[in-house]
Amino acid sequence: MLSYPSTIALSSRTLSHLADLIRAERTRRRGRWWRLDAGRQALLALAHLRNGDTITRLASGFAVSVTTAWRYVREAIDLLAAHAEDLNTAVRRIGQLAYAILDGTLIPIDRVADQRPYYSGKHKRHGVNVQVIADCKGRLIWASPALPGAVHDLTAARTNRLIDALSSVNVMTFADKAYQGAGGSVHTPFKRRPHRPRLSRRQKTVNRHHAKIRAIGERAVATLKSWKVLTKLRCCPRRATAIVQAILVLHHVQTSRDSR
Repeated sequence: MLSYPSTIALSSRTLSHLADLIRAERTRRRGRWWRLDAGRQALLALAHLRNGDTITRLASGFAVSVTTAWRYVREAIDLLAAHAEDLNTAVRRIGQLAYAILDGTLIPIDRVADQRPYYSGKHKRHGVNVQVIADCKGRLIWASPALPGAVHDLTAARTNRLIDALSSVNVMTFADKAYQGAGGSVHTPFKRRPHRPRLSRRQKTVNRHHAKIRAIGERAVATLKSWKVLTKLRCCPRRATAIVQAILVLHHVQTSRDSR
């Protein structure tokens, strides 16, 4: 079997953060023998999340069994997810923004036995719906728990209490037409309805400016999906929330370093 060196586009600070969490958890549990030390386990998990390396490939590269590699990745994800910000904490930061951008994205998944709830008619594929909040520069601020892909964006935002939370801090939030009727502080473009007059010139101008602002929010979605594990989840869809939360924690660790 051939092997080759590879890189992970993350800082050593990110690796150290995850390794420290793993080390603390091992100290708490005590007495168990580990095939890899905390640093190597952290590296294995980051290779899976950032590069999208499969469990089988990681098992071969780190000279462990597939079962061990899968367990190491799951443990690392759960440790990170446990330290993720909840909505209330995130909203306190969002309330300090000039404005926020709300958008939904579909994370593709493998087909599962109960396919219907996960099939998105809009995207014509199976996946999970994640709501993303970005700031005025398109930086990723927060991402919601994952819901089945068949759930409409407005329903997903309401289910995750995003509309109420954003309105509670009165931050102006720009969203696309999928969020029509959201109310609160959420602003959507004008939408022409059947058997109604065409949009006025003023309304079209407002929509163009609205679209330019919303386009900035696509950067946050791209940032989230730069973690290649989200290219297509090959695990139980119920694990999607923990994976997204783990990525958020790592993203904030990475960006806090880069902002120095």
